[in-house]
Amino acid sequence: MYCLEFAGDAVDEPMAALEAERAAASGVERVAPGLATARGLRIDRAPTLAYTRRASELIGRTTADVGGAVAVLEAASIDRTGSVAVRARNVRSTADVSTAAAERDLGSVLVDRGFGIDLDDPDHELRAVFADDVCLVGWQVAERDAEFGSRAPTDRPFFQPGSMAPVDARAYLNLAAGPALPEATVFDPMCGTGGLLLEAGLIGARSLGSDAQWKMARGAAENLAHYLPDARWDVVRGDATALPFDDGIADAVVFDAPYGRQSKIAGHELEALVGGALGEAARVAPACVLVADGPWEAAARDAGWTVEARFERRVHGSLTRHVHVLRRA
Repeated sequence: MYCLEFAGDAVDEPMAALEAERAAASGVERVAPGLATARGLRIDRAPTLAYTRRASELIGRTTADVGGAVAVLEAASIDRTGSVAVRARNVRSTADVSTAAAERDLGSVLVDRGFGIDLDDPDHELRAVFADDVCLVGWQVAERDAEFGSRAPTDRPFFQPGSMAPVDARAYLNLAAGPALPEATVFDPMCGTGGLLLEAGLIGARSLGSDAQWKMARGAAENLAHYLPDARWDVVRGDATALPFDDGIADAVVFDAPYGRQSKIAGHELEALVGGALGEAARVAPACVLVADGPWEAAARDAGWTVEARFERRVHGSLTRHVHVLRRA
């Protein structure tokens, strides 16, 4: 069993759980605010998750108090040696517990068992995570890159306003292509500046994109060449409703539809554009994530998709993203 510590806010947790299950874990069950357990874990894939901050091999679960955590550790069989650091966390301050006391008392148990304490570069890290009335104790096995969220779209060689944040792009890619990663081909038929394609390449997938505007296709290629000089990627100019690609060319399609009901791209009204793109997506891949400023379930079903989930994510006062997780019917 494993402990998963989610990033983001409470409203992000359903999507975080599904992202983890699709891309790295099995049997994911949310057990407390910001916390879940998993029956299995692809440890090598866990650091590529967007909304899972850390994963630990679970030692035990108890009530959210220091004494309970100490009892779990004292009862555990430990086949590790070397140095250790103990980290305690009170998720969103939902538990009535002292993390300093937890670190001190758990550290004393490990010292009694022959471990040395090294807070800077330990051989092992023990985590005690408290949330609400639950405490999960485990050995950390994976951690998301601390610099991941600091990359900004404005840092790219080619930038346009409205570009998606990397953390969201990464999550949508994992939702769509997770089971096939890292040996996946991911296609974005409305690639814009290439943010989704960039995240696909960074987690090992082959990126394939198209855009109706030459400016965007060239800009996306510039960004991918800058960040992924040795990766597999291709970008072309193309109409999302009539793609110049063979059936089944990709493992997953991910795209961010234009916002605003009056949007017109390449001569298409928005409804015709999104509906046509969904139909072409079903031809080229078995899985899709559509991001839009409203619900498109009916159009997705008409195009041959089963809607497995839809999440609403508020970006700012005037924009809520609707994330549709689709599987070809």
